[in-house]
Amino acid sequence: MSHNDFIRTLTGIKDPNINFSQEISNDSKRKGLRCMVIKATLTYQPECCTSCGTLFDEKVVKNGFLNTKIQFGKSPEAIPMWIDLKKQRFLCRHCNSSFLAESEIVNKYCALSNHLKFMIFNDATKKRSEVDIAHDNCVSHSTVNRTIHQTYDEKTLNLNWLPAAICMDEFKSTPDADGAMSFIYCDAENGNIIDIVEDRRLGNLINYFRRFPRKTRCMVKHIVIDMYAPYMSLIQKMFPCAKIIIDKFHVVQLINNALNKTRIKIMNEQSEHYNKFKNYWKLLLRFEEELNYQTYFYSKCFGRKMNQTKIVAFLLSIDEELAETYKIYQKLLQAIRNRNFDLFESTVNEKIENCSSYMAKSLKTLKKYLPYVKSMMETNYTNGVIEGTINQIKVIKRIAFGYRSFYHFKARILMIHQYNQVRLLRQMKKRKLALKQKINSKNQAAA
Repeated sequence: MSHNDFIRTLTGIKDPNINFSQEISNDSKRKGLRCMVIKATLTYQPECCTSCGTLFDEKVVKNGFLNTKIQFGKSPEAIPMWIDLKKQRFLCRHCNSSFLAESEIVNKYCALSNHLKFMIFNDATKKRSEVDIAHDNCVSHSTVNRTIHQTYDEKTLNLNWLPAAICMDEFKSTPDADGAMSFIYCDAENGNIIDIVEDRRLGNLINYFRRFPRKTRCMVKHIVIDMYAPYMSLIQKMFPCAKIIIDKFHVVQLINNALNKTRIKIMNEQSEHYNKFKNYWKLLLRFEEELNYQTYFYSKCFGRKMNQTKIVAFLLSIDEELAETYKIYQKLLQAIRNRNFDLFESTVNEKIENCSSYMAKSLKTLKKYLPYVKSMMETNYTNGVIEGTINQIKVIKRIAFGYRSFYHFKARILMIHQYNQVRLLRQMKKRKLALKQKINSKNQAAA
């Protein structure tokens, strides 16, 4: 292997117009760091002048070299690698302009190689802080920021398509955003983010969705949301063919909080049984059929052996209001688990005298949203996919100790999300192939 071929293998540079010299320095210093410096020359015969288009002949001549320093990445020794590239300068005597030889390894007027930009971009698709990315690639934080903006092609929104099912939610935005919360919506089937809107307020969202033709908006058949009233007004106005689905988690959370607040109220009034209510609060919130009535254990609060069913029965016997609230809670929970809308509706509309004020308020809210709860029980759509994405957004923000620019924050979110989606698709394909191979092997063995 020749010296030239060895350096090509080392750097991965395939441009045949670049010739490497035998001078390689491992002890040079650039920006105060020890680095590897490789010297090379870029020259070729251009087809024509880049300014006037004159063909390469006697009027377009070579006119010396321009010495450039290009930061390439890291060497196998994990130290910064630089290429001192002598670019051929050309002079056009027809238009008296000069131009330089160009190569695919580096853009025009740029000192960062495309290889290094790809490494920075690849690191930016992972949940890492930009300070760490800059440190690992031996560049400044502003260089990482600028490279992300240059290499990230912002997702162009297709105004002629929307999925049949959509999930909507919000997350805490950046200081420079118009609103405190930003709006995000995704495909309910696969979790792909469609877009992120800077402000979640109703007027802004109406103006945003007006860009979509009515025909496109009518393609949406189901929309999953939490109990945020402006979203309901938005859907009724902008999505005439869509059914509103309240997320199951938020319905359960509503009645869960009502029962828990009732327990806390009774706990504060009953000082004698304070520790019992405080230690076994989780048993009250559990589904009644999941309570263990067989296993006994010693309880310090009771001073004797008890099981979970007896503990719950004792706590409910202390206060009639708590017992009645607990019955309503269990009925609603059973209706949600069994998708029994008739039971849910009858429980919500039932007149109950001894129910706590917290549960009464929750029942009033559920009564208002009964059609949306019915849609929830008739379909399998939930906000689980978008809640997972928002959790990932919070992690991205926490790792970076916050973002000031909404544009930059949005770019990082979409970059990382797209990378994870590609990774998940690859894993699913591998699992499908492995499953097919197992089935084929079993069929062959049976044959």
